[in-house]
Amino acid sequence: MHVAVIGAGMVGVSCAWALQRRGLKVTLLDRTEAGRETSHGNAGVLSPTSLLPFNHPGLWRQLPQLLAGKHPGFRTTPTYLLAHGRPLVSFMAHARPSVLAVTAQALHALITLSRSLHGTWYAQAGVSRHLREQGWLLLYRSAQAWQDAQWSRDQYAQHGLDVVSLDADALSALEPAVHSRFMRALWVRGAASVDDPGHVVGALARVFVERGGQFVQSEVRSLTPRVGGGWVIHSAMAGLEADQVVLATGPWSRDWLRAMWNWRLPMIHERGYHMHYDWRGPDLGRPLYDTSSGYVLSPMRQGVRLTTGVELEEQHCAPSEAMLAQAQEAARKVFPLGDRRDAQAWHGSRPTLPDSRPMIGPCPERPGLWLALGHQHIGFSTGPGSGELLAALMTNEPPPIDAAPFSPRRFGRFW
Repeated sequence: MHVAVIGAGMVGVSCAWALQRRGLKVTLLDRTEAGRETSHGNAGVLSPTSLLPFNHPGLWRQLPQLLAGKHPGFRTTPTYLLAHGRPLVSFMAHARPSVLAVTAQALHALITLSRSLHGTWYAQAGVSRHLREQGWLLLYRSAQAWQDAQWSRDQYAQHGLDVVSLDADALSALEPAVHSRFMRALWVRGAASVDDPGHVVGALARVFVERGGQFVQSEVRSLTPRVGGGWVIHSAMAGLEADQVVLATGPWSRDWLRAMWNWRLPMIHERGYHMHYDWRGPDLGRPLYDTSSGYVLSPMRQGVRLTTGVELEEQHCAPSEAMLAQAQEAARKVFPLGDRRDAQAWHGSRPTLPDSRPMIGPCPERPGLWLALGHQHIGFSTGPGSGELLAALMTNEPPPIDAAPFSPRRFGRFW
């Protein structure tokens, strides 16, 4: 069987790896080099705490502050809210305890499966040096902020996560560069991080090719059903035929499916930005998240990467550095952040579905088309597990985790 995987981010490359490992002929397609789009721009954190989605029940209490533009980690516009009312209402409707229980358990399983595969695959690709096992830190500026996060810590304990509470002295001993303004911290010891996510994805793609896979750098324009089954893939270079197709196009999936079949995928785009900086203090041993100001600092090969929070905006709108400027100002007050290293900020979109779970499985009403998309903030982290789950379903193996919570059919025929 010949499978074409469209999209060469972490999720698409992981699908290609997992399918190739099962002896299938696989072609990977993307308009750019592997790992150069959304997978390049993340904070590089592989954390079990990502089992808690943004739309948890506590979001209702935070909503007035968010909509009023009073949280530095969130921005949007009335125009965007009005244009995307239906998926946003659905997103909020999923912020209830019954949905959280399903989502947290499902994401925990996917994250745990992926975590072991990151280490195994990196070793096979010769990039283990980019994986760090020092965990990461959630920082809190006040006793009230720490208390407000008790619900999250209860959830972590319920799922057995390896976390340690630190006071200011213990935090300073662990990370001398952290300012005394942070009164408390949570050290997520079970987390890991990567110091160059885009490079890692590119390395996995190169090994995929070395093992006999084909990589076609060309923009896919459309799919046509092939007589007798399968697909003809029309790209900017030429037509390609495949028995099965996997769509792993991340934030481009909504526009792609709408252009193809006028389907309205209930996806919203959480845009984000990053910039690399010189560092003028003791080296950071691990990434950290300033919970009050909504940014992440990660030690990367390119310098210390500052990653912003969420900007709800159209994917293709011109970037605005307002969030980055605000995060930079907040970070410079408490960290030895030096000069910018990049000529301009990177920006990209995180593709989020109403229940904050990705779609992994067969596409409704399109035999031979498979979906692996909608991974919100954690596509890099959960890519390997997504690939393994999809490959097991495609080859009729027992799935390594429960596939039902990720079924594309849970939304019916797309809006």
